[in-house]
Amino acid sequence: MDALRKHDIDLSPPQPGERRRFPSFTKRQTDVFTIIALLAWTIAVFDYGLLGTLLPAMEESFGWAPTTSYAINTWISVGSAIVAFGLGPIIDRLGRRNGMMLTVGGTAIVSALTAIIPAGLGMLSSGFIVVVRAFGGLGFSEQAVNATYINEVYQVTEDERKRKRPGYYYAWIQGGWPLGFMLASALSLVLLDVIGWRGLYLVATIPAAVLVWVIFRHIKETPQFQLHHRLNELERSGQSEAAHALADAYNIEHSSAAPLKRIWEPHMRGNTIAFSLAWIVNFFGIMTFSILGSSVLKNAKDVHLSEAFWMLIIINLIAYFGYVFHGWLGDKIGRKPTIIIGWIISSVFFALMLSSLVTNTTLIILTYAGGLFFLVGPYAAIQYFMAECYPVSCRATGVTFIGAMSQPGIIIGGALFTIVAGAVGTGAAALWVGAGGILVSGLLMLFTKRPSEVEREEAHV
Repeated sequence: MDALRKHDIDLSPPQPGERRRFPSFTKRQTDVFTIIALLAWTIAVFDYGLLGTLLPAMEESFGWAPTTSYAINTWISVGSAIVAFGLGPIIDRLGRRNGMMLTVGGTAIVSALTAIIPAGLGMLSSGFIVVVRAFGGLGFSEQAVNATYINEVYQVTEDERKRKRPGYYYAWIQGGWPLGFMLASALSLVLLDVIGWRGLYLVATIPAAVLVWVIFRHIKETPQFQLHHRLNELERSGQSEAAHALADAYNIEHSSAAPLKRIWEPHMRGNTIAFSLAWIVNFFGIMTFSILGSSVLKNAKDVHLSEAFWMLIIINLIAYFGYVFHGWLGDKIGRKPTIIIGWIISSVFFALMLSSLVTNTTLIILTYAGGLFFLVGPYAAIQYFMAECYPVSCRATGVTFIGAMSQPGIIIGGALFTIVAGAVGTGAAALWVGAGGILVSGLLMLFTKRPSEVEREEAHV
C-alpha cells in the first residue's frame, strides 16, 4: 500500500489485533477552521437575528399588531423545527464540511427570498413570510454542525492548547450568537432608514454566499467522519464483519443502527430527554430576551425603537464575553456545573431588569446585559458538552436533534408569551415565561451526564 499522506486516514482492512490512530490537523489548519467556524455561525445568526430585530419595522410594513407579529414568529418556529429536526441525520450522512455549506448556503437563500416578499397581500403575505423564514432553521442548525466539527477537529489537532482547553477556544466560536445579533442591531441602526428592512436582508445574503465558497476551498472533513462514512459503506454492502474489524482498529464502538435510533438507546436516552427539555424551556428565555429583545425593551420598558437598537449593540457586545467566560469556566470546574450556575444567575438578572426598581437607561443596560451574559454564555459550554455526550456515529444527529428542540421551545414559549402579553402585558410575559423558563432549564441540566462510550473513544484519538 502506498504511504498515506499526512491528513489521510487509513481505511484499508486491518490486520488482526492492529491498532490505529486518527491523523492530525496542524496548528495552522486548526486556526483556519476555527476562524471559518466563527464566521459561519456569526453570519447564520445575523440572518436569524434580523427577524427579531426588524420585527417592529416589519409590523408597520405588513400592518401587524404586536400580538400578530408574536404569533407569526411562533409559526415560523414551527416550520424551523421541521427543517432542523431533519438536518441531523443528513449531516451524519453528508459530512460536517458539506453540512456547513448547506446551512450557510441556506441562510443566503432565505435572506434573499425574505427581501422580495410583497406586503400588500394580507394573509398571503404573512403565509409567505412563515414558509420562507421556516427555512431559517438551516442557519440556526449551523451551531450544531460547528459543535460537531470543532469537537472532532480539537480531538486530533497538533495544537496542544486547543486539545487541553477545547471549551475555552470553542467559546470564541459560539460567541458568534451575540456577534450576529450585534451586527443585526448595528446595521439596522445605521441602514434601516436608508435602505429599509428589505435592503438589510439583501445585505445579509452577501457574506453568506462568499463564505460558502471559502468553506468549499478551505474546510477539510474530519477523519472521524471519514471513518464513520466508510463503516456505513461497508454495512450497506453487506460487509458487517469488515466494518466491525475496522472500527475495532480505531477503538470505535460501531453500530449498524440508524443515528436517530442510537440517541434513544438505553445508555443515551436519559441525556436526550434531559437536554431536550432543558433546551425547550431555556428557549423561552432566548425567544424573549434575545430574539424579541427590541420588542421587550420597547413594550416592557418604554424604550424608543432607535434607542433599543443601540442598547442591544452594547448588551450583545457584553454578552459575547459571556461565552469566553463560560468556556473558560467549563474547562476549570466542568461544563455541566457551569451551565447550571449560569442559567440560574441569568434568571435573577432578568427578573431584576423587569422589576419597577430598574427604570433608567444605565440600569436597564446593566441588568439586561447581565441576564444575557449568563443566558447565552453557557451555550459555549453546552454545545461542546453535548458533542461530548454522543459517540461519533450519532454525534451530529444527537447535537442537531437537541438543538432543534429550540424550535418547540420558541413555539411553546411564543404561544405562552403571546397569551400572557395579551392578558397582562409584555413585562409580565417576559418575567414568567422568559425568566421562569431560564430558571427551570438550569435545574433540568442536573440530569445530564457523559456516557462511558464517548470517554473510550476520546482516550484513543
